[in-house]
Amino acid sequence: MLSLTKKIMSVRVRFAPSPTGALHIGGLRTALYNYLFAKKNTGQFVLRIEDTDQNRKVDQAEAYIEDALKWSGLEPDESPTKPGRFGPYRQSERKHIYQKHIESLIEKGKAYYAFDTPEELSKIRADYERQKETFKYGAENRMNLKNALNLPRETTEKLLNEIPYVIRLKVDVGKSIKVKDGVRGYIEIQSDEIDDKILMKADGMPTYHFANVVDDHLMEITHVIRGEEWLPSLALHQLIYDAFEWDAPEFMHLPLILKPQGKGKLSKRDGEKLGFPVFPLAWEESEGFKERGFLPEALMNYLALLGWNPGTDKEIFEMNRLVEVFDTERIQKGGAKFDFEKAKWINHKFLGFTDQKTIFERFPEFMDCLPDSWPQKKRSAVYSLLRDRLFLLEELKSQSEVFLEDPVEYDSKVLNKIQKNDPKKIVAQFCKMVKEEIAVKDWKSKIQEWNENEKLPFGAIMQSLRLAIVGNLSGPDIFDVCEILGNQVTLRRLEKFYNHQN
Repeated sequence: MLSLTKKIMSVRVRFAPSPTGALHIGGLRTALYNYLFAKKNTGQFVLRIEDTDQNRKVDQAEAYIEDALKWSGLEPDESPTKPGRFGPYRQSERKHIYQKHIESLIEKGKAYYAFDTPEELSKIRADYERQKETFKYGAENRMNLKNALNLPRETTEKLLNEIPYVIRLKVDVGKSIKVKDGVRGYIEIQSDEIDDKILMKADGMPTYHFANVVDDHLMEITHVIRGEEWLPSLALHQLIYDAFEWDAPEFMHLPLILKPQGKGKLSKRDGEKLGFPVFPLAWEESEGFKERGFLPEALMNYLALLGWNPGTDKEIFEMNRLVEVFDTERIQKGGAKFDFEKAKWINHKFLGFTDQKTIFERFPEFMDCLPDSWPQKKRSAVYSLLRDRLFLLEELKSQSEVFLEDPVEYDSKVLNKIQKNDPKKIVAQFCKMVKEEIAVKDWKSKIQEWNENEKLPFGAIMQSLRLAIVGNLSGPDIFDVCEILGNQVTLRRLEKFYNHQN
């Protein structure tokens, strides 16, 4: 089999979601690992839509998946909207392919028709439960059930035209199934533990297991990288490969993304409860990472570290660097707890080094809080001043309010604290400097000269100025704020505070 770490020109991986809803970040991480592995090995990253369960299919889910991958920078080399020579890329459009291959298994004696109705099987299960046993359709009882293995050929042909039927895999007993997982090593299961799984449903659609194997083989997938929830199906998939006498791809099952608090897999409910997104883009009433102001490359950086590490202390990686350092040998076995604060910190780092012009061009929806009436120089100055305080682009709106609205009230605790230092006198001196058109860059030295006689704590002076301009003690450098506000607005706010002290 192909190595998971050796560079191979023919590497082909696939991301194969079902269009049953929004793409969860667990699925997005799976897509990311597939993408990184493909690009690391100059291979192909394929998007396949597994929509055999038409009852669970959700309108717009497929479009959402493609949009999410595009936003994330994980555009497939082949997909339903970018077909290659291995299409169709929707399983619902491949029924004729599955039919051809299921007939092949029946001819080989590896699969068989089963005519048991759901009601009949329910009754049998109930009988087993009364005896405190578990019913398993397989070698122990299939000769006593209604299927082609114990019915005359004429009867089978007659039933095929009269009643619904399924097609089951014929699992031989006494066989040891040994499969290598790239994360956990070799896994060995006895065939006696596996029942005769349904490969083709009564509606003529294949089950996930059958379609999955057929598609991976025909699309020449070399490595299957998927979530660990599919690990229990690994032996079954190997049996299907064996039934066809096909070589199986290499498998790798990724650890779960766990909820931040408590045990278990991260869910939408966890996000709703704790106030963070679990989808890359908005879906129905849920905001996505995009709408909260994440740079997609920052989110990819964070997701890469959920279950993998580079072997160093370095934590910030742009996509091209991620491709270079990604090594499947460093994927961990245990689940990784989701940490929204860590994700925000990584986004903060990306905001810090991403060119300002790029931010304005790529994320105009977050720049709308800076009025178009402002000259671009002022808009740029405000963003530059606030950038180091931003962890999410959505925070720009609240952070920029200091430049849009005069304070309507002043922090009473701070006001009471500085009253003994006569903040009114301090503010009056700043008003004087503004009226004399003294440059803001000179205010500090000028106020220090004035204070040589006053002997006031310099902290009280700065607190008085900040309180007058923004109403509290938080925010960026107050001299920079005044510089951007300009003399007219600065003087208005100083005088308003001065009058407030009467």
